[in-house]
Amino acid sequence: MKKLPTGIQTFSTIREGNYIYIDKTEDIYNLIDRGTYYFLSRPRRFGKSLLIDTISELFKGSKEYFEGLFIYDKWDWKTKYPIIKINFGGGDYSTSETLKHRIDLIIEDNCDELSLNNIKHNDFLRLIKSVYKKYGQKVVILVDEYDKPIIDVITNKEIAEENRNILSNLYSAIKTSDQYVKFAMLTGVSKFSKVNLFSNLNNLTDITTNRKYGTITGYTQNDLETHFSEHLNGVDMEEVKRWYNGYNYFAEPIYNPFDILQFIENSCIFKNYWWETGNPRFLIEILKKSNFYLPTLENLIVEDETLNAFDVEKIDLVALLWQTGYLTFDKEIVRNNKITYKMKIPNVEVKNSLYALFFDYLVENSVNRTLNESRIQDAIDSRDLLGIKEELESLFSSIAYNNYTKNNLVAYEGYYASIIFSFLFSLGYDIIAEDVTNRGRIDLTLKTKDAIFILEYKVNTHENAIKQIKERKYYEKYLNENKEIFMIGINFDSELKNISNYQWEQLLF
Repeated sequence: MKKLPTGIQTFSTIREGNYIYIDKTEDIYNLIDRGTYYFLSRPRRFGKSLLIDTISELFKGSKEYFEGLFIYDKWDWKTKYPIIKINFGGGDYSTSETLKHRIDLIIEDNCDELSLNNIKHNDFLRLIKSVYKKYGQKVVILVDEYDKPIIDVITNKEIAEENRNILSNLYSAIKTSDQYVKFAMLTGVSKFSKVNLFSNLNNLTDITTNRKYGTITGYTQNDLETHFSEHLNGVDMEEVKRWYNGYNYFAEPIYNPFDILQFIENSCIFKNYWWETGNPRFLIEILKKSNFYLPTLENLIVEDETLNAFDVEKIDLVALLWQTGYLTFDKEIVRNNKITYKMKIPNVEVKNSLYALFFDYLVENSVNRTLNESRIQDAIDSRDLLGIKEELESLFSSIAYNNYTKNNLVAYEGYYASIIFSFLFSLGYDIIAEDVTNRGRIDLTLKTKDAIFILEYKVNTHENAIKQIKERKYYEKYLNENKEIFMIGINFDSELKNISNYQWEQLLF
């Protein structure tokens, strides 16, 4: 049984140590054969660093590591190329000076590795020319986590702009050195605007959503069943797929490798492994500036321009959620020669964790989610409609008053709806938000084994919420499920910061 490459991002270590390796060299071969300059965006811990290291070993001519792989009998092993590697994975980027210092260290490391005299003053262009002159061979440039110096300070616009400008100057040297470059690839999590970050490197081919390279990182279902079968013997594979599969880059759906490796290492226990390794504080900070209605994530349709609308001056939350792996493509919609995309949350792990994150943000961590979980579950399961009202009122009452004063969302219907939605979802119920009928959209539907609850919300109005459910006959959609149906209308008052009116009726057949 081959070993699991848990935490290993070095290609040579994997090949020398009898670890499982999923062959990506056909994609690598096609990349190199078809072009020179590439950009790839993928979420964190998705195999980008291993991809970069594999390409590095290939250009070094490390033939022994590629035996048995697709590229082995197709590559010219006689020709070796010098490699310049830039990795921003580590380091302090809190100021422009610390970034400059990090770049100095990276250039010094490359000089040591390539037996060159030190290149001073962040002179990347000089480094490239010196390598070419010394080795008499074109240079391969590989940049990993190209965007981390910006992402780490993304909520501080001034520093983020300074770091972006420094990186823009650094990367511009690649285009200036075109006659010295054999191959160049940049990878990262985010996809910053080419206009600002890559204004001087406009010859990059972006393969992020290129169908040909949709599985260049990550594991496919076939990979799991072929290479990991011994490790997954007896495991419910449909449940594995539900929890960890679902990332889609216009090829077949893929798994995050980190999740699968951690799942197996931890005796195949279903947990939020990928989520637990990252603290998306930057996402929380950006959420605070956005009037975002959480349930729309379930039925989001966007244009291509939206997904690419990301820069220091313009941080689009949907673009950010997609680029960082919290949203993925569901399907492509072509209508009247216009292409749009239906988005979705990839899997159970991301959905559970993302809703918990949103809930903590919306209530500013002042509420212990376990405080009234059992009570509201008892009320729902026993169809105690007044009990449900009392627990929801308790939920909103427990939010500290100063959290409301810091939050500009309290007069916004989506704020209250998002709290209820994320809270009920965390309890494990079948929740449908913005469910479409032929007469409109239902704010929220909650399903249990024996009952269906239809909820409609209003804020700062005396309009009868339950009246809308009845007049538009939202309940008709569920009549064939042979369950008790309850209609609940809830009015919120932004001054009271709580429910001002709560009405319910059971549909009588």
